[in-house]
Amino acid sequence: MQRTDFAQMNCSIARSLAVAGEPWSPLVLRDVWVGINRFDDIQRDLGISRKVLAERLKHLVDEGMLERREYSERPPRHEYALTGKGSEFVDVLMAMASWGDRWTAGETGPPALRRHRACGRITEVEMHCTACGEVLRSADVDVEPGAGRIAAPARS
Repeated sequence: MQRTDFAQMNCSIARSLAVAGEPWSPLVLRDVWVGINRFDDIQRDLGISRKVLAERLKHLVDEGMLERREYSERPPRHEYALTGKGSEFVDVLMAMASWGDRWTAGETGPPALRRHRACGRITEVEMHCTACGEVLRSADVDVEPGAGRIAAPARS
């Protein structure tokens, strides 16, 4: 069975899934973000097979989410760093973590907290309107066609 090519869909969510929607990719990006950036360390942290991890890392590098940096010549060894594109995707992961903290953490609470470096306090992740600053919730947003929208083919 052929898999749907989300990259070809006229939808920013689908295209984002084509880049980082495979289940291991967000976890690899999370690990690199928190400083687990060498192959063996990522593999050990996630318990992922070496083959799958190598495929995920190659895909994330090819997509411009991670960059591969040599840290040893003999033997040749590499570590991974977030690119600007990858760092911006971590914002999406923080929103997912906030949702998970609220809906899946259970009575024991969230497994990780987020501390804002600028003020030093534990914080929550919220989206805000760039125009007025109000908190954004899906119920408060209407979706309208954008310039990149492709009209659906006419049905006969």
